Amino acid sequence: QLHAGSLQLTLYQYKTCPFCSKVRAFLDYHGLPYEIVEVNPIMRKEIKFSSYRKVPILLANAGSPLQLNDSSVIISAIKTYLISKRNSLEEIVSFYPPMKTVTEQGKEVFEYGNKYWLMLDEKETKRVYPVKEVRVEEMKWRKWADDWLVHLISPNVYRTPREALASFDYIVREGKFGTMEGFFAKYMGAVAMFFVSKRLKKRHHLQDNVREDLYEAVNEWVKAVGKHRLFMGGNQPNLADLAVYGVLRVMEGLEAFDDMMVHTKIQPWYQRMEEVIQKAEV
Repeated sequence: QLHAGSLQLTLYQYKTCPFCSKVRAFLDYHGLPYEIVEVNPIMRKEIKFSSYRKVPILLANAGSPLQLNDSSVIISAIKTYLISKRNSLEEIVSFYPPMKTVTEQGKEVFEYGNKYWLMLDEKETKRVYPVKEVRVEEMKWRKWADDWLVHLISPNVYRTPREALASFDYIVREGKFGTMEGFFAKYMGAVAMFFVSKRLKKRHHLQDNVREDLYEAVNEWVKAVGKHRLFMGGNQPNLADLAVYGVLRVMEGLEAFDDMMVHTKIQPWYQRMEEVIQKAEV
C-alpha cells in the first residue's frame, strides 16, 4: 500500500512546538524517514527561503521539490499520498489551497481549505473509513486538538514563575540557541511567557486554575476513545490519536505533564501510543 520509498522529507521545526510534534508523531508512526532542521526561534535564518514564517514546514521531494505548510495540511497531504495511487504529491497539495483571512486582532493569517480531509476516491475512502462516522469522528477530534487542546499547553507549562523557568530551561536545552541567546531566552523568555500565559488564559476563557481545563480536556478525549477501543482508530491509532498524542507529548518532563498523568485517566492510552510509535520507528 505504501509507495513512500521515493519520498524525501525534511522537517523544519522547533522541537518543543506542539504542531511540529504532531507531524513527527505522524511521520514516525508511518515509518517515514525524514531529516530534521532545528530552527533558531530568534533569527529563524534556517527558513529564510520561505515567505511562510511559521513552523512546521515540510520540504517533500517525490520527483519534484514541494513545500508543505501547516501541520494538519502536511499530515492530510502525506497520508493521502501514501494511500492514493492516482495522484502526484503536487496535485494532492493543490487540494489544500491557502486562504488569507484577518483575525479579530486585525492580523493577516493563512487558513487552509479542506485541511482535515483526505483526498481519496470512493473506493479508497471505503477502505480507510468503512463507515462514514469513523471519518467524521477523526476529523472532529483532529480539529479539537488544533482549536482547543493546543491552547491549553502554554497556560499550563508557564502557569507559575517556577514552571515558566523550568519550561524555558527545557526549551533552551532542546532548541537551537547560541550560549548568550540561550541565557537571555531562558530568563527573559520565562518572564515574558509567564505574563503571556495569563493573557492566553483570558483570551481562551480558561478557569482560574488552568490545570482543571487540561484535566477536563484529556478526560473528554479518553471518554471519546471509550473503554472498548485501544485507540480512537480501533486497534491502531488514527490521525486524531496521533494529533492528540503529538500535542500532549511536548509537556513531557514538566510539572504539568506529571500532574496530568496523576489526575486524569489518560495514562493507559498515552502509554499505548508511546509503544506503538516506538515499534513503528524500529
